[in-house]
Amino acid sequence: MTIGVIGGSGIYEALPLENVRHEHVSTPYGEPSDAVTMGDLAGREVAFLPRHGEDHRHPPTDASYQANIYALKSVGVDRVISTNAVGSLREDLPPRTLVVPDQIFDRTKHRSPTFFGDGMVVHMGFANPYCPSLASHLVDSAREATDADTNVAADGTYVCIEGPQFSTKAESEFYREQGWDIIGMTAIPEAKLAREAELSYATIAGVTDYDVWKSDSEVSLEEVRENATANRGSINAVVEHAIRTMPDDFESEAWTALEGTINTPPEAIPEETRERIDLLAGDYFE
Repeated sequence: MTIGVIGGSGIYEALPLENVRHEHVSTPYGEPSDAVTMGDLAGREVAFLPRHGEDHRHPPTDASYQANIYALKSVGVDRVISTNAVGSLREDLPPRTLVVPDQIFDRTKHRSPTFFGDGMVVHMGFANPYCPSLASHLVDSAREATDADTNVAADGTYVCIEGPQFSTKAESEFYREQGWDIIGMTAIPEAKLAREAELSYATIAGVTDYDVWKSDSEVSLEEVRENATANRGSINAVVEHAIRTMPDDFESEAWTALEGTINTPPEAIPEETRERIDLLAGDYFE
């Protein structure tokens, strides 16, 4: 198995990888955010990509989502552990809580959500945006790898906003009224693209703030950085434990997600498009 990890550079630096090498991958969707760092951990191959690039250079809207997922697929990844910093929309999910969400609500506006198009129509099922098998494994890992003082929450809805600005108070109150749980800027289109690439995908999110709904606590970059740093050790421990204990008999419905979803007859798809998506969907044209 090859396990992909998407997150900040602090995760890669904390993983005790052996046989480390760097793969510079070119994709039909541009350059990934950085080289793919490959290494071995507990008999598993790991491929790491920093979502925002070195020194956090790419803002949420402009991150190389398509190229990142394509690059991980091209080096043999079949499951992806994503890490996110998020705000909390609930009193009982205070900063430094770890959350493994099971749902997403998409509030983004300016991001390409698909690998396809250009003469090829794919209607991908996305009712359960996170792979239940991988999410369950992350929940177990979070409870086993952290101390008793770490609050771990299973399930919940991640509302993904465009950014890079934080919410208005009206927006934050609206999201709370919907019963949503955490808020961030990077789940979409990453989760959608992972599904199109038939990758098992789930997230471990670290709460850094209460967004702007709480009268005595309004989010600031200083608070986000402070709590993200505090969360780093717990998230690193969860990711490492999840890799070490990944079941050998792991199965995911995401691995066949494209079955029955390609609405355009193969002979009608332009050759250029077929070449571009061959890595992703070529098996379905044979």
